[in-house]
Amino acid sequence: MPTLRFGTSSWSEKSWVGPFYPAGTKPAAMLPFYAQHFDTVEVDSTYYRSPSWDMLRRWHDVTPPGFVLASKMPTECFLGSDDPRQLDPEQVLCGDHQRLGSVISAHLAGITQLKAKAGPVVIQLPWMHRDTFAGREAFLRRLDEYLGYLPRDVRIAVEVRNREYLHDELLDVLRKHGAALVLSEVRGMPPPADVADQLNVLTTGWFYARLIGDRSKVERLTKDRPPAERFGSVVLDQSASLGRWAHLVRTLASSADGFVYANNHYAGYGVETIRQLRALVEAAQDPPQPPTTDPQG
Repeated sequence: MPTLRFGTSSWSEKSWVGPFYPAGTKPAAMLPFYAQHFDTVEVDSTYYRSPSWDMLRRWHDVTPPGFVLASKMPTECFLGSDDPRQLDPEQVLCGDHQRLGSVISAHLAGITQLKAKAGPVVIQLPWMHRDTFAGREAFLRRLDEYLGYLPRDVRIAVEVRNREYLHDELLDVLRKHGAALVLSEVRGMPPPADVADQLNVLTTGWFYARLIGDRSKVERLTKDRPPAERFGSVVLDQSASLGRWAHLVRTLASSADGFVYANNHYAGYGVETIRQLRALVEAAQDPPQPPTTDPQG
């Protein structure tokens, strides 16, 4: 039976103190409290740098059995830079480069400190200019080589931000390496439900979904709030989109495990977004069947 997990992108938002965390909750107490309400989280901070092994072990130790921490691959590991706006085309997705190879190995070795709680690792690619790759074929060749460099015992999910890359050829590369396509609702990309109507988006035995939204729109709606309240309530009605998400998640979860995460920039308050989506998915599940009568009495 497939397992479906729901969580948020990060757990450390200060403006969740009050709406979600009890008043006065300190940063060190946030993850243990969070893990009482959700069975997974996406660690956003690893996009910028690898966490220390001590930090990884702490995350492991303060969460209950069965909890899963998904994380992002640091940009240095697949872009060769900690600034996605400044890319060296020779290093983007070049896993066999000596320097990149060493930082990839070090990061993935650290992830093992999470033991059974280590979830998928997301390669969140930025929008690629033609100065980086001449086109889809050039991108796919490099992605194919890069994924082949990674160990197969690490669950990898790939997010693209170029519309023209969402094609059967991309899905074929992901299937070849047992990687998942990140189904991401983000400004500039088609809604995942639309993509799933056109393509077979399941590329491995699990799927990965991210409700990110339009960052600039939500920040305009929250800019006048004090920082302690900025992302503590929903400011954008996403009911229609959540309904489509619920149908897509139920469809995919009928045959694959799923990891689903909501960001504050989707509607203003990631905790409420993921609660709403989880409720929609669970409410539409088939009702439980009555127990079979034992003919032996």
